[in-house]
Amino acid sequence: MEPVSRRTAAVVVGIGALGAAGGIAAVTGALRPLSPGRRTTGSASAGRPGGPLREPTVLRSEGGILEVRLEAARGSHPLAGRSATTLAYNGAIPGPTLRLRAGDLLRVELVNSFDETTNLHVHGLHVSPGGNADNVFVAVEPGSSFSYEYQLPKDHPSGTYWYHPHHHGMVADQLFAGLYGAIVVEEPEPLPVARERLLVVSDITLDAAGGVAAVSMRDRMTGREGELLLVDGQVTPTLRARPGEREHWRVVNTCSSRFLSLRMSGMPLVILRRDSGRLATPTEAPEVFLAPGNRVDLVVTAGQDGGVLRALPVDRGSMSGAMMGNRPASGSTEPVDLLVLEVAGPPVDDLPALPRPPAPRDLSADDVARERVLTLAMGMGMGMGGGPGRGMSLTIDGREFDHERVDQHVELGTVEAWRIVNTSSMDHPFHLHVWPMQVLRQGGRAVETPTWLDVVNVPAFGEVDVRIAFEDFGGRTVYHCHVLDHEDLGMMGVIEAR
Repeated sequence: MEPVSRRTAAVVVGIGALGAAGGIAAVTGALRPLSPGRRTTGSASAGRPGGPLREPTVLRSEGGILEVRLEAARGSHPLAGRSATTLAYNGAIPGPTLRLRAGDLLRVELVNSFDETTNLHVHGLHVSPGGNADNVFVAVEPGSSFSYEYQLPKDHPSGTYWYHPHHHGMVADQLFAGLYGAIVVEEPEPLPVARERLLVVSDITLDAAGGVAAVSMRDRMTGREGELLLVDGQVTPTLRARPGEREHWRVVNTCSSRFLSLRMSGMPLVILRRDSGRLATPTEAPEVFLAPGNRVDLVVTAGQDGGVLRALPVDRGSMSGAMMGNRPASGSTEPVDLLVLEVAGPPVDDLPALPRPPAPRDLSADDVARERVLTLAMGMGMGMGGGPGRGMSLTIDGREFDHERVDQHVELGTVEAWRIVNTSSMDHPFHLHVWPMQVLRQGGRAVETPTWLDVVNVPAFGEVDVRIAFEDFGGRTVYHCHVLDHEDLGMMGVIEAR
């Protein structure tokens, strides 16, 4: 199979997320050939492949409330068919899946039982950023705990979300070592499918002793990619279905830096939702592109012969300049088999058609209170406070992250138009907490179908235009590159809505 190029990825998103007309390049960015890099495999040499898919433990709300105790600890955990010494929530990788409904109250007691400061971010949820809610400025010290409380609005979008640490400077290390889990906000009415599956995609590199391998400064600068690519902590697990069975797959890209382009052999992928944005019409896609932090809800109908879900290589640019020698950022040059769907038994009867959701909200005709331009950049300079990465800087609007500085003040109850510009030679997936973004234009081309994301990929030397409705919640939170090493090294800013 040939590696995916940026041209292929653009077609994937154009068909799958934005409609065949008008939006082909709206999330993936510039078209360029794949850069070479080291090989990443899902082979037996990297971990024990096969075995039935084992999904994470599920914790469900009852009576409108879900109360959870999450203990973050270092220990020996089963991972990729072996015992590994990693971090984990409640002793498992991924952590438990939290299932909620719109309007529910989620209470989480986060217990820090390892030797680093940590905290918790509920990625994509439209909840308050202040106090003991989705407050990324909270620091939970070793040996202590913190009680979070998140009130979901009654009209909160259904969809697939996730949680992970967000203590600045340690996010990539802690997530890469095993701290992540999924959140599902359920549909008001169940979809007509045979079953639902949660597929949490992650990567990690283990050393010979089974510990998390050390990460070089070059990998931090480019964004680390692990040697093992996992689904629910397993290497190439197996799913089983009968011919004609329709399944709902919730796919989460929890990788620190890895971009995914997913292709299914033997049967099409049909996109229902990207991040929290339900498509107006379920749309068939030959491939599906996910930047780090993105999610996608898919419908897969089992064919007669089964199939394999593969992650194709994605070129995300290169580090330029004498210091890095124009080395590629992409760490994978060959497809990786993520899972195998085996099909056997008698065919099933056809199911009813998937229901059409309400039309997506469209801000394109709304009054705009303010226009802003944010510039993502990488360059030579002191960088990172003179720390281990001095010599390179990762900035937004020429400044590295400072938690005491507010970079953007916005007025609650208004709509703003943001242009996010990337002046570097690498892609940067831009994530805004609390408020989702409607993508309007990329590279000067309009996106005709309203497309809602909370992680928007900004291609190397490219730009994206979005609109944001700052509503429901005020307070301070952050926006940043979701290549989490880049966030930790300074590519993050503070926003306050009031």
